[in-house]
Amino acid sequence: FSLKELHGIFQWLVESIFGSLDGIIVGWNLRCLQGRTNPNEYSVALDFLDPSGPMMKLVYKLQAEEYRYDFPVSYLPGPVKASIQEQVLPECSLYHNKVQFPSSGGLGLNLALNPFEYYMFYFAISLITQKNSPVTHHVSPSNSAYFILVDTYLKCFLPTEGSVLPPPSSNPGGAIPSPTPRSPAVPFSSYGMHHTSLLKRHIAHQPSVNADPASQEIWRSETLLQIFVEMWLHHYSLEMYQKMQSPHVKLEVLHYRLSISSKHHGSPAQSSYQALHAYQESFKPTEEHVLVVRLLVKHLHAFSNSLKPEPLSPSAHSHTASPLEEFKRVVIPRFVQEKLYIFLQHCFGHWPLDASFRAVLEMWLSYLQPWRYAPEKPAQSTEPVPRSVPEKWASFIQENLLMYTKLFVGFLNRALRTDLVSPKNALMVFRVAKVFAQPNLAEMILKGEQLFLEPELVIPHRQHRLFMSPTLGGSFLSSRSPAVTDASFKVKSHVYSLEGQDFQYKQMFGTEVRNLVLKLAQLICQAQQTAKSISDHSAETMASQSFFSWFRFTPSEVNGSYTGNDLDEIGQDSIKKTDEYLEKALEYLCQIFKLSEAQLTQMMMKCGTAQDENGKKQLPDCIASENGLILTPLGRYQIINGLRRFELQYQGDTELQPIRSYENAALVRLLFRLASGLNQRFADQMEVLCSRDDFVGRLCRYHLTNPQLVQKIRYSPVVRDRTSQNWGPRISLRFLASYRTLISLLMIYFLASWFYVGPVGCTFIILSGYFLYAVIMTFFFEGWKPHEH
Repeated sequence: FSLKELHGIFQWLVESIFGSLDGIIVGWNLRCLQGRTNPNEYSVALDFLDPSGPMMKLVYKLQAEEYRYDFPVSYLPGPVKASIQEQVLPECSLYHNKVQFPSSGGLGLNLALNPFEYYMFYFAISLITQKNSPVTHHVSPSNSAYFILVDTYLKCFLPTEGSVLPPPSSNPGGAIPSPTPRSPAVPFSSYGMHHTSLLKRHIAHQPSVNADPASQEIWRSETLLQIFVEMWLHHYSLEMYQKMQSPHVKLEVLHYRLSISSKHHGSPAQSSYQALHAYQESFKPTEEHVLVVRLLVKHLHAFSNSLKPEPLSPSAHSHTASPLEEFKRVVIPRFVQEKLYIFLQHCFGHWPLDASFRAVLEMWLSYLQPWRYAPEKPAQSTEPVPRSVPEKWASFIQENLLMYTKLFVGFLNRALRTDLVSPKNALMVFRVAKVFAQPNLAEMILKGEQLFLEPELVIPHRQHRLFMSPTLGGSFLSSRSPAVTDASFKVKSHVYSLEGQDFQYKQMFGTEVRNLVLKLAQLICQAQQTAKSISDHSAETMASQSFFSWFRFTPSEVNGSYTGNDLDEIGQDSIKKTDEYLEKALEYLCQIFKLSEAQLTQMMMKCGTAQDENGKKQLPDCIASENGLILTPLGRYQIINGLRRFELQYQGDTELQPIRSYENAALVRLLFRLASGLNQRFADQMEVLCSRDDFVGRLCRYHLTNPQLVQKIRYSPVVRDRTSQNWGPRISLRFLASYRTLISLLMIYFLASWFYVGPVGCTFIILSGYFLYAVIMTFFFEGWKPHEH
């Protein structure tokens, strides 16, 4: 095919692979394509889209001819889209010189992208725009073709060893200049133009055939990373987005809005409500999205840690470091740090309180531990001693202080609202506690907080704004600020650039957070006791199972109380794991925050005060009032998560209680009618017999009365004035409708037939035995009713 023909089908080909932006065309559905289920398609897709494969060769061939392709601004992430629609260019240099206004009669703004940018835009945005197609098998995101391609592109364009491979083209110097922008119909208020990539301008002023290969490889690396970050992490509210802007930018935006409110333009400006709605788009990252971002974070740590150490010889300083080495030095603070922080804040605040949060948690912990991805490996030891965090990482911890402290507080608030009896939730608490308990890490975080709290002697001038708010999307070579040696200023710059000058910092090792940790420790103790109670209850249930267990004859069904819990279905192994995770998590929290044994003992005693004598029946947290018991917020939390419960029992007339699953409904109704008829006919005679003071009266009271119920501790706060009730003498035959009673009688008749005892004789023996038993029990337990217990 000629280049003109390839140019004509390029956009169609990209849409056919990654799907259309509106989701109508699904494409190859790389996110669901796996080698285990579709080995042929999987292999073909990876080979075709490989960095040295046919598709990338086509991209480089078209790029050499300076072709441009329109990408609709309306499909960009909400904050960027709203900013461009308000005629304000984002700081990221990726959008500079690319915005194209529609011709007369055209609809919407477009970005004029070169083939490499166009391809990568579609590849990156397909992660968040394409919906999963229905599949009949389980899809593992980490084994999908899309996940493998992301890893492949990162290793190719951000290599940890060597340099970026040159484009597989016949024209290796096929660099292209930046696109020449059209004259906009409405002037843009650009606050990022002075941060435009110097490297890109350097490339743009060179002939394409003589382009510097090193600059060309860095341009591809920078573009790839910018696209990934912009597409995957550029989603937050208007308030957070405005915090990232420079002061003079806000002033320019204000002037622009005032000017358009007093003038009438050909194209009306977007209303403030619509702009706000566009900024605050409903963005819910998926678990697959988070896994891909974690892959990016891990690779960037490895890429940054592959930076060669600076030579000590004076002669070596005369040589300028290569662009790739400079890129490694600033790749995380300039491109990723701020947007990842806001992305994590969004996830911590909006992710459901379930086990799927584990993906977000592991992404956060991966970012907090860059030493795990350092090229040097720790010496193997036979003893499992935790590896101490090297001192060289102190600067990283200080420059990412909020990642450690504020997000830790966010995790505490989540953990206090989750069911820690669940093994998956307990594992997450254990993972966080284990990471923060690494030797020397807590001390480094504390040192960072002390540096931040130092009194500020000199107010930094505005020219330091570049350092205080890194140009996340700008080139690493643009307007580099002088090295700042004041560690306190570095920490304050980091905090204020992310949260603003009016931010009220909450110390991780302060009193308020320490109280949250104590609450979590108390909740861990309660969860351990709950898990132990469930384990004991399950063991007792297993031990008490009998031949009749398949008829669902359990003690809980007799008195109507609820004793179930979700963990009953998990098993003893999972309960044991829960206890191990919580025990280790509590140990690590004690190490981090220096909790004493006395504090732990006091918490254990508090947890035990709500238990009864057998240590199992814990009531929810309540407050006694004139209307009865009132649940506190803690009590509602305990009930919702199954940590505690009220023992609900039927307290009405036992004859009128609902028909149970272990009773025959027809027999219950028939026996109730029969007993009611007998009670109405012989009520006076039974009253006379039961009023006698001799042995006959005691025997009749044992059979015919339901003694006044003993006043019990009320477990339900609904009714305050409910007292025990007392009914007159009556006959109760409902116990004969129980399957247990019927089967027992049948077995007795069956066994009696072996000894040649007929039904009449067997019935006489049963009645005689019961009468003898009743006589004996009358002497000792007059109020005990055998057919009700």
